[in-house]
Amino acid sequence: MPPGTSVVIMETPKERAQAARAFKQGMKLKSAGKLDQAYDKFEKAAELCPRNVDYITAREFTRQQLVMEALERGNKAMLENKEIVAMGEFRRAAAYDPTNEFAIQRLLDSMPDEVEPLSHSMRVVEQSTPIDLMPSTAHHDFHFRGDSRGMLTQVAQAYGVVPEFDSSLQQRRVRFDIDDVTFATAMEAATQVTKTFWVPLSSRQMLFVADTVENRRSFERMSLRTFYLPDVSSEQQLNEMTNALRVLLNLHYIAAQKSQSTITIRAEQPVVEAAARLLESLSGGTAEVLLEMRVYEVSASLLRQMGIAWPSHLTMFNINKALVESLIASLGQNAQNTINQLIASGGINQANSQAVQALLGQLQNQSTSILTQPFATFGGGHTLFGLTTGGAGITPTLNLNESTLRSLTHVTLRAGQNNPATLKVGERYPIVNATFAPIYNSPAISQVIGNASYIAPFPSFNFEDLGLVLKATPQIHAARDITLKLELAFRSLGTQTVNGIPIINNREYNGIITVKDGESSVVTGLLTSADALSLGGYPFLSTVPGVTYGASLHNKNGMDDELMVVITPHILRMPERTSFAGMLPNTQ
Repeated sequence: MPPGTSVVIMETPKERAQAARAFKQGMKLKSAGKLDQAYDKFEKAAELCPRNVDYITAREFTRQQLVMEALERGNKAMLENKEIVAMGEFRRAAAYDPTNEFAIQRLLDSMPDEVEPLSHSMRVVEQSTPIDLMPSTAHHDFHFRGDSRGMLTQVAQAYGVVPEFDSSLQQRRVRFDIDDVTFATAMEAATQVTKTFWVPLSSRQMLFVADTVENRRSFERMSLRTFYLPDVSSEQQLNEMTNALRVLLNLHYIAAQKSQSTITIRAEQPVVEAAARLLESLSGGTAEVLLEMRVYEVSASLLRQMGIAWPSHLTMFNINKALVESLIASLGQNAQNTINQLIASGGINQANSQAVQALLGQLQNQSTSILTQPFATFGGGHTLFGLTTGGAGITPTLNLNESTLRSLTHVTLRAGQNNPATLKVGERYPIVNATFAPIYNSPAISQVIGNASYIAPFPSFNFEDLGLVLKATPQIHAARDITLKLELAFRSLGTQTVNGIPIINNREYNGIITVKDGESSVVTGLLTSADALSLGGYPFLSTVPGVTYGASLHNKNGMDDELMVVITPHILRMPERTSFAGMLPNTQ
């Protein structure tokens, strides 16, 4: 049968009887106020006997009455701010009469301005507009004997669709028997019998093509859709998603843009829908956790000095005539009385005058001469001696120096599933490695130094990170347990230096812990305690309990340093576990 030829379907007596029964049932249902059921009966009667004016008139009047009632209910719902109810009523009215422009406009008015995205982590930013075929929703029976084109024409026209045929479709004798089916079921069976497939040309027109691989590639409608994935931050993750879609769905055109975090797909409509569901499951399941970390640090130091410092050494020397003469020369006329006393006592004689003279000459040339310090004498004659403490006297000491430092560091860190998050809090301290200066002098160097225009080369240095460095990698389990891989480091500037370079104090912790959601855990604790006690005084006497503080000097130096790190994880989002199934087109 050539394309465009009209087919007149003659009803049988059995079909006329079924149409009469359906019309009679529809009238009863309409009288009872059941318009939906009455419309189905009238439509069935009109399809069985399409040339019966009474059946068609009853169907159209009932259709318009259903449309008006649906519009009235939708308008009432819009006044009551029930947008969802109004949208359903307007959609019902448009389904009864797809040509009613007022119903379609009211449906568009009830729709929200923005379409809800597929998920919170994926949105469609661009897509092509597909052509939707709008056949009748009625059920039909088919009992056909003849060629394939005639059968496809009868099935399409039964649902109000105009068929067109491609030249590749081959004529064959077919037998088609099926009862009480919708358009989708009838078309699926008809295309399997005739070895064809169809594509929509408009809302009321369709094209039948022979089912071959070449025809599917040429005639099947391609859809273009671009997905925006805000949670995909790395290029590697975006490439892995692209490769997974290409392999699983056999996509020929798929492109990823790292700068915009988008994936663009062009394929058949069912394949694009399946790709959307797969991307939603891949991108929407990223779990996130909030790490609340508190670092407690307490440092205390104590320095205490108590007791009496007695002289620890004495200097004894012999006194003779040479010493007295030296005293007269060095101490002046005021020392004459002291010298006379030494001569009267016999401490100075001819035998020891040379030795005393040599000793006195040596002492006078020293800045710490015993003659410049007070001394005591004992003995007489040749055994007259002097005794001095070397300038050190009795020194009572009572000193206390105590300091305490308490600090709390509160840090909040947000991290994704199996994605390490790094936090650095502190400062960068410069350390000079080398300085530059000229090793020889020249007239040019002397000139620039003289006029103060010499600029020294910039020294070489590097920066050291001081403070807190935290690297956390969380893994969230189904039972809301959280496994944390932690790398924690504290670096501070020390008080000592080596060749002018300061020493960096370093404390590190590496470990893996598993905690519950919202459960606090002590990750690491460090306690340092040091006590130093020194005792200075005379032997034996300094250890006597009753007189130890009066005979010696006690120095006590104590230091306590405590550090504790507490981490509390909070799950912000659990991984989404969704499954889906879709029907992909057969390209074999």
